[in-house]
Amino acid sequence: MKQTPLMKKIEANMQPGVITLHGFLGGDERDLATIIDADNAVVRRLGLTHEQIAARMEELRNGGLKGLGEFIKIESAFEVKVDSVRGKLPCPFGHPGIFAKVNTTVRNLKLDRQITYTLLNSHLIGEHGFYEGKGSPFRLEPGDLIEILEIEGSE
Repeated sequence: MKQTPLMKKIEANMQPGVITLHGFLGGDERDLATIIDADNAVVRRLGLTHEQIAARMEELRNGGLKGLGEFIKIESAFEVKVDSVRGKLPCPFGHPGIFAKVNTTVRNLKLDRQITYTLLNSHLIGEHGFYEGKGSPFRLEPGDLIEILEIEGSE
């Protein structure tokens, strides 16, 4: 993917203080197109799509909603907690819609690992293939996300 003028504008929206206090890029010095390309390569190598990953994130979040802020068991391998925080965020790509600040924490009991993601994370992944820049507080490493959420690909 090429770093177009539109991508530069989107990258400007992702800087600290524009939409969020810390921004979406962390200390990552790569441009937005390079960040997206690198994460896309990981996802493709594992035989998955960003849409499949986002769908699994949403599936677990929806299951966890029944816990009302407490961990509940989902399937046999997961505990999920969904917390809502005041406020909403727009998509830095300019996608329509405002996303409530909802955090989902998934514990994989078999792996003894957990991961936390937001509603905006699942949107950014499913619609834009964006996992945030390295060093961002809400950066999700695609390989970790796939492993912890047990998303099967066609490796």
